[in-house]
Order: sequence, then structure tokens, then C-alpha cells
Amino acid sequence: LGTRKSHSMAENTAFVSGFFKGIATKTSFANLVTSLYFVYSAMEQGFDQTSDSGVKTLDDPELRRVPSLEKDMEYYYGSDWKSKISESPATLLYVARVKEVAEKEPHLLIAHQYTRYLGDLFGGQMMGGMAIRSLGLEAKQGVAFYQFDDIPNKNDFITAWYRRLNALDLSNEQRQAIVDEANLVFDLNIG
Repeated sequence: LGTRKSHSMAENTAFVSGFFKGIATKTSFANLVTSLYFVYSAMEQGFDQTSDSGVKTLDDPELRRVPSLEKDMEYYYGSDWKSKISESPATLLYVARVKEVAEKEPHLLIAHQYTRYLGDLFGGQMMGGMAIRSLGLEAKQGVAFYQFDDIPNKNDFITAWYRRLNALDLSNEQRQAIVDEANLVFDLNIG
């Protein structure tokens, strides 16, 4: 409930609206994949380095996106893709925030897990399918990010993930801080 307004705003950004209307370009989609690569690299590094038990509880290997993003990067930029990419100003802000919370308030990484991973699961197949159709991609090429092959039943997985989230031993103050961080993450995603 605490993120409903931010979620709605993120869903209605010009890029997402344009994407669903099939007007996205391969270049704009590659730019999105590039931004996601930097964000997920920072997030997953933070998850690896934290000792926060809540973050560890919600960090499922099936959700990890860096390996799939690396496949997508190679598809869009070639085998030397690392030498061809850089972070946009908005991506730099996003990555800086992930690193800041990982260092200072690691429990806030839960907001990043919730906002990114569950959004990817909920909308992934639709976004991936739309990209394939609107960009004329070969089946499953350039959209590995949206493929969750290790999760056979997304609804069951998400329900179990929410149960673990709700069972975390968090104070009311921590819960509110996570909701506030999730709202910030939606703003960062819009950027």
C-alpha cells in the first residue's frame, strides 16, 4: 500500500507507455539494458557483501539478473561490450544510492529487492514479449533479463517471497524506512 502511488507513476512514464505501444527503438532498449546492468551489478554486489539477515533471506539465486544482463549486453554491443558502455547521469544516481544504503543501512536493500525483482517477475514476460515483437528481435535474443527459467511458477514463487518478507523481524520504524526507500527506488527507476 505504501508504494502504490509511486508504482503507478513508474508504470506511466513516457518510456514504459511508449514501450507498450510498440514505439521503442532498439537503441533505447539497449540503453535500458545498459542502465539495468549497472544497477543490478551494484545491487547484487551489495547483497553479496551484506550480513543483514533480512536481505539474505530474500536473496534468491533464481532472481539474480547480472548473468542474464551480460548475455543481453553481448547481444546489443558485441563481445567487447564492457568497453562500449557507460552509466547515464540517472543511472549514476541510482547506483550511488544502492551503494550508500548497502554501506550505511543495509536493511534498506530489501526495498531494492522488492521494487526491482518483483517488478521484473510481474512484468517481465510482458516486457520481454513486447520487446521481441516491437523491435523485431529473434525469439529470446536480447531479452534474457526478462527470462526467469529457474522459476517455473511465478505466482507461487512471489507468494512465498512475500511470506518471507512479512515474516522478517523488523521494527515499525524499519518497515516504514523500507517503504520510503521503495518509493525512492520507483523515482530512481523513472529517472
